[in-house]
Amino acid sequence: MDPVDVVVVGSGAGGGPVAWSLAKAGAKVVVLEKGPNLKNEEMVHDEVRMCRRNFFIPYFKDEPHTIRHDEGKAVRTNEAWTANVVGGGTVHMSAYFMRMHPVDLKLKTTLGKIDGANIADWPYSYEELEPYYTLAEKQMGVSGKWKMHPFEEPRSEDYPLPPLLEHPLGGMVEEACKTLGYHAFPTPRGIISQPYKGRMACSYCALCGSFGCEMGAKAATNVTVLAEAVATGNCVIRDRCMATRIETGPDGNATGVLYRDKDDKEVFQPARTVVVACTAVETARLLLMSTSPKHPKGLANDSGLVGKNLIFSSLAKGHALYKYDGRAPEVVGKLKDLMPFVQRSMQDFYLVDKPINGVRKFGTVLFALYHPNPINTVERIAGGGPTALWGKTLKNRIREESRNARCLDFETFGEYLPTDKSYVDLDPEVKDKWGLPVARVTIGRHPHDYTVMNTLAEKGMSVLNALKPDSSKMTVTTGETKILQGGTCRAGKDPAQSVLNRDCRAHGVKNLWVSDGSFMPTSGGVPLTLTIMANAFRVGAKMVDAFKAGKL
Repeated sequence: MDPVDVVVVGSGAGGGPVAWSLAKAGAKVVVLEKGPNLKNEEMVHDEVRMCRRNFFIPYFKDEPHTIRHDEGKAVRTNEAWTANVVGGGTVHMSAYFMRMHPVDLKLKTTLGKIDGANIADWPYSYEELEPYYTLAEKQMGVSGKWKMHPFEEPRSEDYPLPPLLEHPLGGMVEEACKTLGYHAFPTPRGIISQPYKGRMACSYCALCGSFGCEMGAKAATNVTVLAEAVATGNCVIRDRCMATRIETGPDGNATGVLYRDKDDKEVFQPARTVVVACTAVETARLLLMSTSPKHPKGLANDSGLVGKNLIFSSLAKGHALYKYDGRAPEVVGKLKDLMPFVQRSMQDFYLVDKPINGVRKFGTVLFALYHPNPINTVERIAGGGPTALWGKTLKNRIREESRNARCLDFETFGEYLPTDKSYVDLDPEVKDKWGLPVARVTIGRHPHDYTVMNTLAEKGMSVLNALKPDSSKMTVTTGETKILQGGTCRAGKDPAQSVLNRDCRAHGVKNLWVSDGSFMPTSGGVPLTLTIMANAFRVGAKMVDAFKAGKL
């Protein structure tokens, strides 16, 4: 196999922008992706195929993760996979594209020390990241509207596209927020509202999250940056290739990547530089598997911090049912509207001056219509345990919701503090179908997280109830969104306290870079995807500078 300038492991939010940056600059790039390279026409609206089988994530009997809480017994799961396809999790994301705020990058400076939490400032400022947010929004195509609420993050430019069309409930949510003194705003989306860069605009099918976009309207890396990278002639994508090890030379630097190809043959791709972007869980796993005499604890793990400080996004959810019966005709007309997006969020409690239950920083509350997946809907209505609905009662409830009501939900994106109790390591017993140790995910939450979730949930419920539902309830109060992950290779200035430097280059391996969410010291209070992309564009720019200087 001929050597290349760069091999990138992973093709999602972290890998795509780096490959694009380098290929545009003339570097020879190979992208390795464990999953297939799918066509738009393969993105069908079939819940069983897309959501219930191994279309995006593997069966846990073949390629499990194991998961445990507070170091209890680990069990096999398919949780904490994002997607094994070219484009990664960006292919089936809901594409809520919000920027972090300046406070997110200087959490320790702002809040001070929190006992039991490993919070740290990022090694660079929001001001340095801001131009790359702008680049990511332009390159991927983000629909939104600037200057809509008093808590906005600083911006140098407006969104490249206007907001998506919305359901009338969006305006109703906004009015409810006003009555409570809150400020709702149009949710920015990585979904194009108009034709853009040769891509077709959103068709409003409602099946964004958990499904691919057959229109190419979603800001997935396979139809945006990777397509452009391949068009340069400098980038090759090898799908169905499972990276098993990063090889190193006598000096301890990376020499390339060993992988299993689509025919299950072992192949070595030599490269001057290696970029890892497999998601925080799988990146930690690959580095920990890449041991050598120079790196007995795993590659880039001199500090012992690879896999440590795992973070997700703290999740709470609420649900309200609004029946058509008994409401004014104009309200019923609004509720029956077929537009799928409510398009409203609020950030009034992102950072507060006076602590609430001892906490100053919370996050985002996002409002949306309940996802229309029929199987998922029936599972929610039926419930679980000894009080689960069944038979005629269940059928009547399904008919009621499908014919005579509208369901409005909220979900939260809150701070998930890094602790010694949340981490990734190699499971000592469980192997995948290649005989490799799988990633073991250990979750140990800080009490601060529960205050964040409960507070945001209370605020979300207050908005749902201001709209006078027929019923409402909190459905999740102590969760985490495991497809939003980071922290396992945190970036920092001190090699003893971090894995990567400020440019996301490994401290101890000069030609190894990590460009997915692994670099994040803290989780912020928004979905992580746009920030991962922005940082990957930033890393790509740093790598291009090194390439042009002959120092890559």
